[in-house]
Amino acid sequence: MPKSQAIQSRLTDEDIYLWNEGTHFRLYDKLGAHPGDDGTYFAVWAPNADKVSVVGDWNGWDPETNPLTPRGTSGIWEGVIPDVDKAAAYKYRIANGSHVVEKADPFGFHHETPPHTASKVWDLEYVWGDDHWMKTRGEANSLTSPISVYEVHLGSWRRGEEGRQLSYAELAEQLSEYVADLGFTHVELLPVMEHPFYGSWGYQTTGYFAPTSRYGTPQDFMALVDQLHQAGIGVILDWVPSHFPTDEHGLGLFDGTHLFEHADPRQGFQPDWSTYVYNYGRSEVRSFLISNALFWLDKYHIDGLRVDAVASMLYLDYSRKEGEWIPNIHGGRENLEAISFLQKLNETIYLEYPDTQTMAEESTAWPGVSRPTFLGGLGFGLKWDMGWMHDTLVYMSKEPVHRSYHHHELTFRAVYAFSENFMLPLSHDEVVYGKRSLLEKMPGDDWQKFANLRLLLTAMYTQPGKKLLFMGAEIAQRSEWDHERQLEWHLLDHGAHQGISRLTGDLNRLYREEPALHELDCDPAGFEWAVPNDSANSVLAFLRKSSDGSTILVIHNMTPIPRHAYRVGVPEPGEWEELLNSDAAPYGGSGQGNLGGVDTGPLAVPHHGQPHSIDLTLPPLGSLILRYREHSDRDED
Repeated sequence: MPKSQAIQSRLTDEDIYLWNEGTHFRLYDKLGAHPGDDGTYFAVWAPNADKVSVVGDWNGWDPETNPLTPRGTSGIWEGVIPDVDKAAAYKYRIANGSHVVEKADPFGFHHETPPHTASKVWDLEYVWGDDHWMKTRGEANSLTSPISVYEVHLGSWRRGEEGRQLSYAELAEQLSEYVADLGFTHVELLPVMEHPFYGSWGYQTTGYFAPTSRYGTPQDFMALVDQLHQAGIGVILDWVPSHFPTDEHGLGLFDGTHLFEHADPRQGFQPDWSTYVYNYGRSEVRSFLISNALFWLDKYHIDGLRVDAVASMLYLDYSRKEGEWIPNIHGGRENLEAISFLQKLNETIYLEYPDTQTMAEESTAWPGVSRPTFLGGLGFGLKWDMGWMHDTLVYMSKEPVHRSYHHHELTFRAVYAFSENFMLPLSHDEVVYGKRSLLEKMPGDDWQKFANLRLLLTAMYTQPGKKLLFMGAEIAQRSEWDHERQLEWHLLDHGAHQGISRLTGDLNRLYREEPALHELDCDPAGFEWAVPNDSANSVLAFLRKSSDGSTILVIHNMTPIPRHAYRVGVPEPGEWEELLNSDAAPYGGSGQGNLGGVDTGPLAVPHHGQPHSIDLTLPPLGSLILRYREHSDRDED
């Protein structure tokens, strides 16, 4: 680091003022370890400590060699230590009376590989090659663009010989090629931030400013993002501001007091995960968390953050019984401090990086999650539609003979589909802990399981809303996801699994190419029912539209009974081209369909409230996607 840059990394009085005020959102440039010509500058917040020193490789972990000095009354301890080399391991030794503990650096850019827990002095120098992506990504991340997300756990997507985990460099080449070939627009990575327990999948974070060293260095992770961007693929990170683990080297009881977390366990301890809960009302904690969000967008060119467990932040009584929580100042259950924090978080992100997106995993009916803060919303760009996920999977798990009694579980979503900007998730949470893989959730024999899975995937891709699919579903993984081993790639040697993969690629292609399937995902003008109420036959159909007037008809037959001469009302006369049939032979289906399309015929036959209609063959447990062909298109042929 040049000397001038090292000096800039030192805390100024203004930095300290903004930090204590809760409005400093670039703290990663100031706190932590910053090497320079005259030594490495260390700064850490420990306002209640009696003594703080840096212990590390260079001083034999001796607490007396490199003490830090308090910076006035700011609560920050700082100092410059000469001759500290890059990659040197270190911790802060913090004493508060008899309470003495060694802590990893909350702002550390790199950490030792678990089970080791020290931080490592590091820089973030990297020459990026994704200029074109960064200049144009606003369109790719727009709510009017196709957003089809492949959710990935890096440690178990694919492995090397004898189960060896792949490095960021190996993943960069393989993942970018695979995702591009299948046509996904984005990947979402389960938390990559350093975490001591691999089995937490990253959701119990200790190193908020460091990608896990299990797969390489910070620059290696930058190269992974870079290569994905150069392949035209956006990168979303799972981000966890809702709780943090109790590991001794982490944030809990950082200076011998409850610094980052609430002291009262009724506010500061999350019983579901046995973790601490942030004190969102504390100015410095807000600065820490918002700085961390911006850090990934700034230093790592990340395109979006999916914020985990938002519901646990919003409700003071989340997973708590009566008497186990403290009401807010108005006597209610809403966490006013967390609400304010989330609003400020989203305002800051969209101000600084308007070409990115934030996404909330929020499972309740909280209003306005993806609405602007000036309208009283939380300010997220998108909200996961957990209701759609639950209702659809419950419906699809039923034997087809019973589905006519549960038709409303598929149609209910239309009541609220545009109350938020929704993303439809078939995520990792649905294929673990005894829930079975998506394929094994499906009823019937093997043929019906695969047909139902094709039906499920087509239903997701044609519903209004952005899409998210967890790795393994695209190859019809039979087993539940196991983070200790790679996906069952050998299944692609079998035709039915190849069919699911081929269908996923074609659905992504259609979703990207057809404006009617994505442009108005978050606008009611893009959706119209065609057949909502045919519960007797378990058939439903709807129209998807774009702003330029293009129209697509989608029909789902939820039973294994093919239906011939099934009449559906349509708004335009002429030919309706069959773009996709989930029962097509290349996907592993029976091949029943409409020979490429159907025509309304010379005479108008009104039906379903539409001026025209078409007769269709509905394949068993199959979906059809048809597009109205303009006369000019047919004339050109």
